[in-house]
Amino acid sequence: MPEAYSNNIFLVGLMGSGKTTIGRLLARRLGKRFVDSDHAIEARTGASIPWIFEIEGEGSFRRREAEMIRELTAQDGIVLATGGGAILDPASRALLAERGTVVYLRASIGSILQRTAHDKNRPLLQTADPRRKLEQLLAQREPLYREIAHLVIDTGRPNVQSMAQTILEQLDALEAGRARRAKAASMTHPEHNATQLTLNVDLGDRSYPISIGPGLLADPAALVRHVGGNKAAIVTNTTVAPLYLEGVAAPLRAAGKEVVEIVLPDGEEHKGWGSLMAIFDALLANKCDRKTTLVALGGGVIGDLTGFAAASYMRGVPFVQIPTTLLAQVDSSVGGKTGINHPLGKNMIGAFYQPRAVLADTATLDTLPPRELAAGLAEVIKHGAILDGEFFDWIEANIARLVAREPDALAHAIARSCEIKADVVRKDEREGGLRAVLNFGHTFGHAIEAGLGYGAWLHGEAVGCGMVMAADLSRRLGLIDDASCARLRALVAAAGLPVVAPDLGQARWIELMEVDKKNEGGAIKFILLKPLGSPSIASVPQDLLQATLAAGIVQDEQR
Repeated sequence: MPEAYSNNIFLVGLMGSGKTTIGRLLARRLGKRFVDSDHAIEARTGASIPWIFEIEGEGSFRRREAEMIRELTAQDGIVLATGGGAILDPASRALLAERGTVVYLRASIGSILQRTAHDKNRPLLQTADPRRKLEQLLAQREPLYREIAHLVIDTGRPNVQSMAQTILEQLDALEAGRARRAKAASMTHPEHNATQLTLNVDLGDRSYPISIGPGLLADPAALVRHVGGNKAAIVTNTTVAPLYLEGVAAPLRAAGKEVVEIVLPDGEEHKGWGSLMAIFDALLANKCDRKTTLVALGGGVIGDLTGFAAASYMRGVPFVQIPTTLLAQVDSSVGGKTGINHPLGKNMIGAFYQPRAVLADTATLDTLPPRELAAGLAEVIKHGAILDGEFFDWIEANIARLVAREPDALAHAIARSCEIKADVVRKDEREGGLRAVLNFGHTFGHAIEAGLGYGAWLHGEAVGCGMVMAADLSRRLGLIDDASCARLRALVAAAGLPVVAPDLGQARWIELMEVDKKNEGGAIKFILLKPLGSPSIASVPQDLLQATLAAGIVQDEQR
């Protein structure tokens, strides 16, 4: 790999994504020279970009741009902010990928419009409908940005200083990962893409990054940078510990941290007071102070338990999520919901408490049992069904690849799920309204889990079946048609999830669903589809609910 590969940093992304602002800051922090390709073209021609577009046309500008990219990428020690369309030229894409570290700054259409609303130097946006134009540009250019990006950074609406720090941390991690590429490769399939994706959960001063990609656990710097103080307590279970505990603990010890290892029994049935007290016992016995960082290494049960312990111990200590199951990577590790189960209801005791970071190493999915993989796919399907019809279509078309664990398909499913959830959490952190839609299928699913006894069905299995029942209820209310209901049922089945529920008895079903955090004034509230790809929250007539229960259960269900 050429030396310039790590010496130069190239920022790509749509206009208004912050390339120039962030690029200047990165250059100062790194002691490099900042260059903006558009400004360089203007300096050479003595003409503004809008003037070149108007007089010479876009084709002429693109030729000038490609020539400038060729010259600039040949230099050393620069941070280069490229024009939004620079990647349209195949030769320019190749040069950017070969001669530097490419960082794709991904911004939403809304934030770009806000930043460019009064900017007359954007010739492509001088139209009657700039939003539509941006949507067209994003559809055309997004695949090209991702094609060459070594890092993808979701800018959201963060503080610029915080954004730059996140990029610097990811660049450090990328450099460390390159040095350990052989070790990382031994943990994953050869066909895994080495690109690491970083998203931001934008919550002001409590914002945090979600890093997604293969080999994160093989990179010592990935975790160490998020662990302050002199102690770290790693909470895991008897299944995950033999696979990953030493690999996570070793770099922390090498960095001079005292490591406390807390290994709990595996299973949903252990997500209760006993396990929570075991965590507190270990923390107190090892004299852990308020600067101790808790590390959740495992699936959703471990993440929820560790988060609740972190929220409660000494009234709050930092924690980091390292999810090792698909369900945890796409859902439970993101958003700050923590808690434990009660015999009368799932997750009824807990707190909203955000982690410092989420590190989702996709290589851990290689060791995941098929049943656990299917459970995670339930949450992937959920995100498409309630908030992104196009993503639902993509899941339908790629479900066989997901079940077969094709790395690129899983990486896309994880990234899009995290993007959807992070956006919802940003808008409604504490489930005051919008965030409740993420519970699609959960009212029925939680009843299944509590009714059968925690651990009899996996959480994702119960949610998958619950989504089928919620879709049936949506159909009976006239919110979706028969075809949409059938599509969801077929997709849940194709993922390897149950589509018929156990017979708990209608009275027991109602009793269990009445113990739900969404309910108000004794009325059961359901997340429904209106239509497929969009959510609706409603109480429903008792006769329609009973009809769904009668149609959705099977006698003497055996699993």
